Amino acid sequence: MSKINADIEKWNVEDAQFWEQEGKHIANRNLWISIPSLLMGFAVWMMWGMITTQMQNLGFSFTVNQLFSLTALAGLAGATLRIPASFMIRIAGGRNTIFLTTALLMIPAAGTGIALMNPGTPFWVFQALALLSGIGGGNFACSMSNISTFYPSKQQGYALGMNAGLGNFGVTTMQIVIPLVMTVGIFGAMAGSPMELQSASGTLIGRIEAGTDTWIQNAGFIWLVFLIPLAFAGWFGMNNLRTITPNPGSPLAAFGKILGLYGVGLVTAIVGMLALGWLNMWIALPLTIVLTLVLLRLIPGDIKPNIQKQFAIFSNKHTWSMTILYILTFGSFIGFSAALPLSINVIFGNMMEATADGTLIRVANPEAPSALTWAWIGPFVGALIRPLGGWISDKVGGSIVTQIISAVMVVASIATGYVMMQAYNATDPNQFFWLFLLLFIVLFAASGIGNGSTFRSIGVIFDQQQKGPVLGWTSAVAAYGAFIAPRVMGEQIQAGTPELAMYGFAVFYAICLVINWWFYLRKGAYVKNP
Repeated sequence: MSKINADIEKWNVEDAQFWEQEGKHIANRNLWISIPSLLMGFAVWMMWGMITTQMQNLGFSFTVNQLFSLTALAGLAGATLRIPASFMIRIAGGRNTIFLTTALLMIPAAGTGIALMNPGTPFWVFQALALLSGIGGGNFACSMSNISTFYPSKQQGYALGMNAGLGNFGVTTMQIVIPLVMTVGIFGAMAGSPMELQSASGTLIGRIEAGTDTWIQNAGFIWLVFLIPLAFAGWFGMNNLRTITPNPGSPLAAFGKILGLYGVGLVTAIVGMLALGWLNMWIALPLTIVLTLVLLRLIPGDIKPNIQKQFAIFSNKHTWSMTILYILTFGSFIGFSAALPLSINVIFGNMMEATADGTLIRVANPEAPSALTWAWIGPFVGALIRPLGGWISDKVGGSIVTQIISAVMVVASIATGYVMMQAYNATDPNQFFWLFLLLFIVLFAASGIGNGSTFRSIGVIFDQQQKGPVLGWTSAVAAYGAFIAPRVMGEQIQAGTPELAMYGFAVFYAICLVINWWFYLRKGAYVKNP
């Protein structure tokens, strides 16, 4: 594609005639390249939850804590990288950014495949790859920021709901694809030899017995099949909007800016992970965010004034109200996506049994439901319903929808906590599993609809220059849910009080009800039902 087609000088989608004659076609083309690129980002970012489960079944010589730390590191990196990614579009251009950030995913995808071919690969290599897979999480911020600039205000809910909702299918796609490709040598001799599964594993396609040949390396290599053509599609099919990015520079200069911004995020993600070993989580994570913002302000050259200009969003009170409401929606979605498999394994993988003297002890549950079989359903529902949330919000207003789903999530969280407590202390926890799963599906569905409604609200509240950075910033903070939710739920489950985590979430959701009403629904609200 020539430069004149790649860089669009005139762009005014609020003009109905321009939108119908020219804008709609360009916007839809960019959206439908953006969606699968974002889907791949989520798949690569979240793949460690599935990979580490099978590494344990294949006898890799790492402790359980080490394996879980890989998932946590990817989650922390993905959230932190969203902060610099929030500002990329206005600095480097949409086409340049989406192409490079999609192409960069090939590094952790190929690297993970190569590392998994050898059980003797050092642990630090996996740590580095988990860190780099956080690029997939960071890509959400620049993807959403980019798509928001292509659509008029009246279609923000639809466009952002489609991009995020279908993009979030990367979580479900990963949970289905990885177990499938591990069982077949689809890449032949290029992907090396299989390993023998040392313990049985339940998956979506059924129970895989010990001794089965397993190509765990395919969990990394498979994404290259999609990433390579998607990178070409991004380069030849997407556009830079000069009304949004007046001076992206040459493509190489733009790539340098993108790499510099992501470099800052990778450094602070490492610092954040180290800080978690020394400080309380509620101190270490805010320090990581603040450090990232400070270092972004210190970047020299022509990036600095652009960053400073975009930092104006932090003086807008709606940035902070929408950040909290986005934690309610996306933070819950991604947090529960990471925590649900752990909850199923721990709560239903064991049961109470009475000893001879009547004392109750926890023992293994031989009929426990498999997390790999059932955990994908919640994220699938949450992602599938998200565009519907955006569409409804475009019709009736985003804040009305946010208020309704907040109330639903308060009730569902309390009910889920109660059921988790009953199951944890039961001699037959399986009797509670279907209600437990149904309640989590309700939480995922509500959070998915709420994602669409908050996208709509941000698109209406903020102007063309601010809504992109705000979308990126709010998604960055909410993405820490991928780290916080499993950590909080895991601690409470270990303490024997799983219900306290869910009751705590219910209190937060109730606070969100009040914030949403005060800012957007009460009489004399700052912005009425955006």
